[in-house]
Order: sequence, then structure tokens, then C-alpha cells
Amino acid sequence: MPDRRQPDSPTDDNPFAAPPEGRPDQPWQPRGGGDGGNGDGNGPGDSGGQRGPARWDPTDPIQRRARYALLAGMWGFFFGIFGIPSVGLLLGALALYWGISALRGKPAAATGEPGAPTGLDALGPAARPQRTAAVSGLVSASLAILLAMSSYALQLAYKDFYVCRDDALTKSAELQCNTLLPNNFVGEVLKVRQ
Repeated sequence: MPDRRQPDSPTDDNPFAAPPEGRPDQPWQPRGGGDGGNGDGNGPGDSGGQRGPARWDPTDPIQRRARYALLAGMWGFFFGIFGIPSVGLLLGALALYWGISALRGKPAAATGEPGAPTGLDALGPAARPQRTAAVSGLVSASLAILLAMSSYALQLAYKDFYVCRDDALTKSAELQCNTLLPNNFVGEVLKVRQ
């Protein structure tokens, strides 16, 4: 194994390193220096300060609805692609509702002051991932609803073909249903194969 070189800088921030010569041992403190975020209210989970984004709070209805919108929209889109439009339509509608209510909702700790920010704007810097989740949920919900509606429109437009195909008792009767389809790309896709 090659020799591992240690950094030459004396300002190395290694919490496991021995203290420099001449300095006494110090008790352990969390990274970030200062008082460790115990007294100023800017702990690692708070959105104030410069320590990073806030954590997801499952008790906040806005954050919960934004995540639900993303998950429901994504699964609605998958169900629409895999040919289960009824579930895709249901999940898409739920994702639309949750996404809109997350973008317009009021936070749980709203003060009710006039002019105070509402919705995700009231979360401050922590609103960015929640807004992204809500908007992504809205986009995927729109796609899921579009897929479901196009599937239903296709079934309505070519109802005679679907009824003929479902009522056919033999393969030759099923193949005769192809005459009910148009001679275009849609007809080629829906055509019963031999």
C-alpha cells in the first residue's frame, strides 16, 4: 500500500486528531464551531442560518402534500403507461389536488398576520425542495391524466373494434375485426396480429 500523506496545513479540521503540542485536551464539540447551535435556535434542522437546508418535517401538511403529489403523479404516470388508465387517472387527480394545495397552502405555524407570506414561501429557504416536489408532482399528474384521457378517447373512438374483438370466439373472427380500423398509424398499432 502506498504511503498516505497527511496534509501539511495546521488548520486541518480533523476531529479525531490529537491536539497540537502545548495545547490542552478539549471536550468534544459538534462540528460548526461556536456553541454548537444549542442556544441560538439554528440547529442542523433549522432553516435559519447558513448551516444548510432544513430537514423534511412529516408533521407539516405542506411538505407532506408536496411529497404525496410527487409520488402519486409518478405512479399515476406509470399506471398510464402500463395500460391501467383508471388507476392512473385516480392517482393523477390526487396528485393535482395535493400539488396545488401544497403550493397554495398555509403552514402549520401560520401567525395569521396580514402581509405574511403564505404557502411554501412561508417556509423560507426550506421551500425549494418542497416546491420542486410539488411542481414535479403537478407535471407528472398532468401527464398521467393526459395518458388516461387519451386511452379513454381511443377506446371511445374505436368502440366498434374493441367490441368486435372482445366478442370474437375464434382467431379468424378476431382477425376480421381489423377491417374496422383506419389505415393509419393508430390502426397499425391496434391491429390484431396473426
